[in-house]
Amino acid sequence: MRALIISVDLGNPDFAAHAEEFAMLARGAGAEIVGTVTARRDRPDAKFFIGSGKVQEAVVMANTLLADIVLFDQPLSPAQQRNLEREFSLRVVDRVALILDIFALRAKSHEGKLQVELAQLQHLVTRLTRLWTHLERQRGGIGMRGPGEAQLEMDRRIIGAKVKMLRERLDRVERQRVTQRRARARGGALSVSLVGYTNAGKSTLFNALTRAGAYAADQLFATLDTTTRRIWIEGTGSVVLSDTVGFIRDLPPNLIAAFRATLEETIHADVLLHVVDAASPQRDEQIAEVNKVLAEIGAGSIPTILVHNKIDRAGLEPRIERDAHGTIARVFVSATERAGLDALRGAIAEIGHIVGNNASNFQTLQSE
Repeated sequence: MRALIISVDLGNPDFAAHAEEFAMLARGAGAEIVGTVTARRDRPDAKFFIGSGKVQEAVVMANTLLADIVLFDQPLSPAQQRNLEREFSLRVVDRVALILDIFALRAKSHEGKLQVELAQLQHLVTRLTRLWTHLERQRGGIGMRGPGEAQLEMDRRIIGAKVKMLRERLDRVERQRVTQRRARARGGALSVSLVGYTNAGKSTLFNALTRAGAYAADQLFATLDTTTRRIWIEGTGSVVLSDTVGFIRDLPPNLIAAFRATLEETIHADVLLHVVDAASPQRDEQIAEVNKVLAEIGAGSIPTILVHNKIDRAGLEPRIERDAHGTIARVFVSATERAGLDALRGAIAEIGHIVGNNASNFQTLQSE
């Protein structure tokens, strides 16, 4: 699908990185980017988000380049989306809807598909008004409501019933997950979860540590479904390692809520391995974004090791860094080159020993 991207600079110093990330999202959704319009704004315009002049410029470009769809790199209000679609006579997809679409494309497990569908319906219900503008809406009292209004109420009820059903199904899945988690806890195994910004290399590292075949690719949100494997690490014994969904800046709140069951694996972990792309210029911002989401889901106080991955791309050597107290703070590895993995296993064993013997006094390891 031929896509025109509208990228809005609101004065963010990392605008270029934000724009490139959105382009990666677009390509990940299967779009062929035929052009980009950049708009600079001090604040969003109430009607179009961007100015009317920039809208007309974008309309001309979309027509010239034969675009099939317009991708907007900011979240739009229902009114803004409706107004833009009228101007373009094309479908306009904002950042939130694009991320939801990618999640729908990537979800493979039954649970993942339920979670994505729930988030999509919660997003859709706020946009129903734009779907029925072709129906005349009469004004008046009881008995004078037009067919558009009747259809809207019907759709809301249908979506409400579907949301209720999905939540009930996810509750059943969550109860199963709790049972499995309790069984693992009774086995006395250390629980370790991989977390990190999307495309930091979590799944590649998971495969390197477990020799599993979890899907891994150089793209945003390559995998969504939590994968768990039991491995043996010398010095700590049996370890349950979980690979979780990646995070991204401005992750839609509905998506965080829908994936809360999956993220429970993170909340209940004994140790987190926060995987970082060591070669990314936005490394520090990405760390901050992940820490923000971890705090939102109640995982901010779990003992954490920063794992700087992709050191082969950054020109770094495998090593371990400790804080002022001598506690492991960072481990530098390359999952693709399998460099530094023994040091990482040793770090897991060391922190696992601390957690097992003095969990109440263990302080969370985070980047300064």
